[in-house]
Amino acid sequence: MKKLGYLLLTLTMLLISCSALAAGKLEAIASRGTLLVGTTGDYKPMSYLNKDTGQYEGFDYQLAENLAAALGVKAVYIPTTWKTLTQDTIDGKFDVALCGITRTFAREKVMNMSDGYLQFGKTILVRKADAGKFKSLADINKPGVKVMYNPGGTNEKFAKASLANATLVMHPQNAEIPGLIAEGKADVMVTETTEAAHYAAVNDKLAAPLLKDPFTKNTFGVLMQKGDQDFLNFVNFWLAELKGNGTLAQYEKDYIK
Repeated sequence: MKKLGYLLLTLTMLLISCSALAAGKLEAIASRGTLLVGTTGDYKPMSYLNKDTGQYEGFDYQLAENLAAALGVKAVYIPTTWKTLTQDTIDGKFDVALCGITRTFAREKVMNMSDGYLQFGKTILVRKADAGKFKSLADINKPGVKVMYNPGGTNEKFAKASLANATLVMHPQNAEIPGLIAEGKADVMVTETTEAAHYAAVNDKLAAPLLKDPFTKNTFGVLMQKGDQDFLNFVNFWLAELKGNGTLAQYEKDYIK
């Protein structure tokens, strides 16, 4: 009898688990009343944790708040890092990740990525006094040039693949690198056009000399755990609506241009 009772309990738990899976992410979010948003909070102007206010700011913060509103719930932010972003997403620590995440084939293989919502490219951030020295990738890819990047993301991959002859320096905190470049701790920061334009505009010691001629052309996407097509469809539909009604263009005007 005890074995039968244990078997029935096990079957009941399995049924509950299967029902939860069948319900899907949309139902789970609605039931919970919150959208869990993974973010590194270190990437101006996309998603940045303001240490003075304790609040997130930026393009992707506004995007996350808009998605939560579209779902009829509140956004709750879950800290992650570029190094742990993939595993945290796979492990389901949050429903979506929004912090300036490049759409790549490598990510799409193991996770879901939405349609692109903002185009950008890889470029550099340098001291304004050195801007004339760096007119091409070849000018940077030299042993005497110290290139700084943050670990775990596409900046690291680009630096190692395209700037192997330069002196590569990894710095764990992405948000600190522009200041280190301004101080002369390194010569070049590998980043995206969005971030480079922001820091060149707010810091008169910095420049983005190749802003209009980036090395790559990419798009940012919303990152999600693989497996829920209904949720992915919803996010893509929502993004299409934001593009159509001008919201994405307004966010770009507010935070990028």
